[in-house]
Amino acid sequence: MTRHFPDWSQIDDVLLDMDGTLLDRHFDNFFFEEELPRRYAALHALPFEEARKRLMAMYRSVEGELAWTDLDYWTKRVGIDVVAMHKELDHMIGFLPGAEEFLRHLRQLGKRVTIVTNAHSTGVSVKVAKTGLDRYVNRIVDAFEVGYLKMRPEYWPTCQRLLSFDPSRSLFMDDDEGCLMAAKEFGVAHLVHSAKSSSQLPPSPLSRFFSIAGFAPLLNGRSSV
Repeated sequence: MTRHFPDWSQIDDVLLDMDGTLLDRHFDNFFFEEELPRRYAALHALPFEEARKRLMAMYRSVEGELAWTDLDYWTKRVGIDVVAMHKELDHMIGFLPGAEEFLRHLRQLGKRVTIVTNAHSTGVSVKVAKTGLDRYVNRIVDAFEVGYLKMRPEYWPTCQRLLSFDPSRSLFMDDDEGCLMAAKEFGVAHLVHSAKSSSQLPPSPLSRFFSIAGFAPLLNGRSSV
């Protein structure tokens, strides 16, 4: 069945995830799954696969908690300056195709646009400095300002109080199913799944949400993936 995007006249607030929705998640995947394990392996004289296995276990141990995305936490835990690494590798940070056009479209429509990201403020700063993302939006809210990650049910009422948005007249777009589920449970009316979070990976559509592999359906009503 062809599904079309909701009527923009029914939407006041647009809440957008950052990594994997607006920015190419290839950077984050490469950083945490390849480059950081490589440097951890060199630091501890380990085979790459063993280093990667150890780091993946560390990531899983705090998944869903603020520490999961806290760059200062990871700097201390792995003994490598991950903030400096972000700056060193910032040439890999960039928008997903069509993201800037979509953000300009939202500005033309007069919507209030807020970035709601699980990312740590220091990582956000590096990415904003590289992309100029902040010039397209009204505000950027990181999870540390809210106090929870977006997949946690506590996130949404706290975020709503912070931003004063009406869930029934808001759209939220994210590449993470857990974050979308939490927003749905809170009552956010319009939910969009970013199925192509990385330029280097094929789309991974979800059946339970309006799932798109690019921004065209949000601009002209073409069908989803």
